[in-house]
Amino acid sequence: MEMIETVITDIGLLLSPDWWRTHWVALMNILVIDLTLAGDNAIVVGMAASKVHPSYRAKVIFWGIAGAVILRIMFSAIAQQMLQVIGLTFAGGLLLLFVCWKMYRQIIDDNAPSMDDIEAGLADTTTSGTEVSFWSALWTIILADLSMSLDNVLAVAGAAGESTLVLVIGLAFAIILMAVASNYIARLLHRYPWIAWIGLFIILYVALDMIYRDSHHIACAAYNIGCSETIWQGFLHRLGLGPGAGG
Repeated sequence: MEMIETVITDIGLLLSPDWWRTHWVALMNILVIDLTLAGDNAIVVGMAASKVHPSYRAKVIFWGIAGAVILRIMFSAIAQQMLQVIGLTFAGGLLLLFVCWKMYRQIIDDNAPSMDDIEAGLADTTTSGTEVSFWSALWTIILADLSMSLDNVLAVAGAAGESTLVLVIGLAFAIILMAVASNYIARLLHRYPWIAWIGLFIILYVALDMIYRDSHHIACAAYNIGCSETIWQGFLHRLGLGPGAGG
């Protein structure tokens, strides 16, 4: 409820050029993160749906996407608040490093299924492999959605920083991509893997920034030592270019 009230209060900021100048880097990072992660959902849902009887496939796909949307909203409602707690941002950064490792393994895996192969399996009137029940396929998707939703929300919340409005824009964009264009994005990432590499490096940067930022917050709380907000600001401070440098 508090997040909704904050967004309503800040919605007028979208009309301010200063707001866009301040947050355009975070928004671009979130855009690439959402593009990179949106294709995973389509592949998981498609693979699970291809294993059920053709009469159930449309329902599996619908509820698989609906479950992912609900989980992203639930995680987003608490993620940014939790990341304000000293230490949890550090832990979230470590978790994102693991996400980066999983993404790296997927990118270099030449045997990973493509969206074209999955759509061919969905169009087939027979099931691929051993046929499973509707609920078994849906449970498989829900378990995968739990992990993917947490990965997406953590990355987006980390990139958004303390701006609730940026987080909401990122969440809305992720849901739209997942519901409307995830199949196309999955094919695009398979055809042009360099897009996935860019997304991987941005998520890696967000993870390292979360670890760096919160380690300084921990040092501030424990030893009253001044801290930089982000890796970029810390880099500028080391060069004597940041705000208050030389003071």
